[in-house]
Amino acid sequence: MAASKEINRRDFLGSSTTGLAALGGITFLAHPERVFGANDRVRVAICGLHGRGRDHLHNYSQIKNAQIAALCDIDENVLRQRLSQMDKMGLPKPVTYVDIRKLLEDKSIDAISIATPNHWHSLMAIWGCQAGKDVYVEKPCSHNLWEGKQLVKASQRYNRIVQHGTQIRSATAAREAVQKLQSGEIIGDTYMARGLCYKWRDTIGRTPVSPVPAGVDYDLWTGPAPQHAFTRNRFHYNWHWFWYYGNGDIGNQGVHQVDMARWGMGVGFPNKVSAVGGHFMFDDDQETPNDLNCAFEFDLPGGKRKMITFEVRHWITNHEAGIGTPELGTPEPKKSAGGPKLGPSSGSHNTVGDIFYGSKGYLATGDEDACTYVVTLGKDQEKQPAVHGGSERAHFQNFIDCVASRNKADLHAPIEEGHMSTAMVHLANASYRLGRTLHFNPETQEVIGDEEAALLLRDGDRGYRAPFVVPEEV
Repeated sequence: MAASKEINRRDFLGSSTTGLAALGGITFLAHPERVFGANDRVRVAICGLHGRGRDHLHNYSQIKNAQIAALCDIDENVLRQRLSQMDKMGLPKPVTYVDIRKLLEDKSIDAISIATPNHWHSLMAIWGCQAGKDVYVEKPCSHNLWEGKQLVKASQRYNRIVQHGTQIRSATAAREAVQKLQSGEIIGDTYMARGLCYKWRDTIGRTPVSPVPAGVDYDLWTGPAPQHAFTRNRFHYNWHWFWYYGNGDIGNQGVHQVDMARWGMGVGFPNKVSAVGGHFMFDDDQETPNDLNCAFEFDLPGGKRKMITFEVRHWITNHEAGIGTPELGTPEPKKSAGGPKLGPSSGSHNTVGDIFYGSKGYLATGDEDACTYVVTLGKDQEKQPAVHGGSERAHFQNFIDCVASRNKADLHAPIEEGHMSTAMVHLANASYRLGRTLHFNPETQEVIGDEEAALLLRDGDRGYRAPFVVPEEV
């Protein structure tokens, strides 16, 4: 080939000192595509097991045409816990890995399922595509907009099945709601959607520098991010609130509702984005905002326009349009006798979902776990019966079925869609951090006339730590 070199897969993996991180401008020759028979099972490796990875394990264990063949985590303590869990479930013992690069050398693995911290998502998924694996990647699919664009390129170049972990797209109620929204048959012409992420988030406090826990490979955990002394707040879960690794709550819980809003409105990338907010009430280690108010504008043919608003709140607040109530699938929080009356310890009054506004009324959806919607019509706001239906497992089943069939068109959350929704998260965060409105070109996927924003949107302020680098050429 003209500008690229063909190399044998085994030779490359065996000779490279930096593993798959060295790829760039190389045509990667993966093993021949496996043809799945009716009784064959897709061999899955779950990468990242502490939090969301537990749900991956639970869901794949209940899918008949899937087998959990390998587990990968930088924390050997967590690995042991998941092995014990699988043993109690009566599941075959999987192979275990600490380093994802070693796992990707395993030719018997058909797919990887990524549930690591955000800063690893795109790089790990790109490596997976280059190694000939299909990929389920948790939301958000990227830590910055540019690497999400690179992931889409990799999935297309290596012809991989890549599903984004926005599982509400597999809920029957949500799919029905979107069909009705886009057809205009239920609330007429939709002009605006509003996403809500009102979720109890207490202070994380301050944690001092401390020794890395035994059994943890903190260098691998850090991966693409700059090195930083270990603290408890920069590790399990609370990494969400630091710009090196996370994207705040809009990129944690909120990306589900951003995706639902964009999907229901039938729009792609925005043209104009602005966000304001702050980190209120608490004096702690958190860097990301705990309250954020965003607006996205979408230019349509004929001079028309649609918009999406999105809001993150962290403390005591109200429900909206029934979202967060039993009517839309959220159980009432349990209160302990003699417990505090205010704050997260008093319950979990979360309001997480979307509202779509049209010429005839509005439609409200519950969160990705509730899988519900309800329609309110007319000037008198006559509420229609709520519709329920869906399960998280259906999303994992959809991925496995597409891996077996090799039919990308059947994916419920293809990476192209995941990237567009995640890009909205990154644009909103960049607008907030810079304190100004951003103008965006959907064709080039670049901000217009703003070098500082362009830098943030590829983590130019943070950079990539070798050898954990997303390549310019995938």
